[in-house]
Amino acid sequence: MADTDAPPAGTVRVVVADDALLVREGVQRVLELYPDLEVVGVAADLDGLMAVVRAREPDVVVTDIRMPPTHSDEGIRAATRLRETSPGTGVVVLSQYAAPGYALELLAGGSKHRAYLLKERVSQPDQLAGAIREVARGGSVVDPDVVELLVAGARPADNPLSRLTPREREVLERIAQGKSNAGVAADLVLTERAVEKHINALFAKLGLSSEPETHRRVTAVLMYLASLRG
Repeated sequence: MADTDAPPAGTVRVVVADDALLVREGVQRVLELYPDLEVVGVAADLDGLMAVVRAREPDVVVTDIRMPPTHSDEGIRAATRLRETSPGTGVVVLSQYAAPGYALELLAGGSKHRAYLLKERVSQPDQLAGAIREVARGGSVVDPDVVELLVAGARPADNPLSRLTPREREVLERIAQGKSNAGVAADLVLTERAVEKHINALFAKLGLSSEPETHRRVTAVLMYLASLRG
């Protein structure tokens, strides 16, 4: 006998986390506009979020950055934990401010299944719904305003991505998929040393200076994602 309570095939199961009741309800109401999106749980703090994820096994979590207990970076911490405990679960982080540092932290372990949006996108339902669908299938989305802040100081007037060789673009594409140097090497049938040389070359061509390695990788990924938007 069929389970009449089961969602239709293709439905994306979503958990919403925010300590503000009005925001939680607002996001839920927005998602109710789309038959393929179903809110299966809500939470108001980090511990509650992790508990409801374990209980409901959603496809995507939509979470605020700052929640109890510390009101600092709970959304980013949740995304980091889920990368280990539930790597197939997408995370859409909503932020009140265009804070590039949070985006860098979110994508430091790879951009796959991750999105960083400003909270104002809640008032633009199609953008929020599109981001949820994208991370559910393994893609990534970064708010255009945040991308602009991140790459404005890192690129010359012309498009630096046009300077990359086809091989360098292939390497950057794999980095954007969240692959390690070893993963890139295996995918492209190269040695890790060759991959490192390509990465150093593309960093130089993209105008990324002596920032920490992780920030250079993430900024390069954001530039690549921005090029796909444009």
